[in-house]
Amino acid sequence: MNKFTALHIFTKVAENRGFSAAARKLRISTSTVTKTVARLEDELGIQLFNRTTRRLHTTDYGQTFYERCVRILADLEDAEAALRAGSASHHGRLRVATPFSFGRVTLVPALKTFLEKYPDITVELEFNDRVVDLISNGYDVGIRTGEINDSRLVSRLLTRGAEVTFASPAYLSAHGTPRHPEDLRHHNCIVGGFGPDWRFRKSGEDPITIRVRGNLVVSNGDALREAAVAGIGIAQGTWWLVRKDLERGDVKPVLANYAQMGMPISVLYPAQRHLPAKVRVFIDFLVAITRRS
Repeated sequence: MNKFTALHIFTKVAENRGFSAAARKLRISTSTVTKTVARLEDELGIQLFNRTTRRLHTTDYGQTFYERCVRILADLEDAEAALRAGSASHHGRLRVATPFSFGRVTLVPALKTFLEKYPDITVELEFNDRVVDLISNGYDVGIRTGEINDSRLVSRLLTRGAEVTFASPAYLSAHGTPRHPEDLRHHNCIVGGFGPDWRFRKSGEDPITIRVRGNLVVSNGDALREAAVAGIGIAQGTWWLVRKDLERGDVKPVLANYAQMGMPISVLYPAQRHLPAKVRVFIDFLVAITRRS
């Protein structure tokens, strides 16, 4: 028996002084009302109503129980209303998991606009290049590079660009510019978190995978691009990672004719029927800043 449903039916019977009147009010059958009250009395071990052929009154125990039930149901209604109001309003803590590079280069510089528009939302950023379990770790939103294979999460594509191979002008001046992916075997390559197997594809030709080598291996995207800017070697990453360095001329693209599509960057959030307003507006914000960048 659903206890809250039973309490709700009991209070309606007490207020309307009859099973039939309560049933009409609740739009359920009289037999359902009668059986529910009888089961409730059996479970409590007390008689809640004095029944006559014409009238129905609460017993002393029934009246005391009714008064407490009214308070309990009112508290429940207040709690539900507070949750609904909280879900529909733009306030509260928002926990976000983001890769270092996306968070530092894209998210944080634009965050001032979001916080000014929604001053009652507190954004808690967790920087991590590893895949984190959003649900078990209590995150509201996650940003992730790569394909998503988690049925518990809803994903929305933010951006996707070419896989860029790049190096600093100083490195290329000193060591030459590769013209074909095979030329990379003769260069110092900076190996990033996706490993030493670099993929290439020229239009109309079969894909090529080259296993590169170098004297620096890094797992962080920012460290990868900074090492390339410093002239240590040739690196490969998403266009999104190095777009500002390319604009400034700190690095130059190489093997552009062999570039293929890179991994997507997506925003993720736990699947749920009612998406809190604070999550919805943050997702809209992420979509806006990636589209205009």
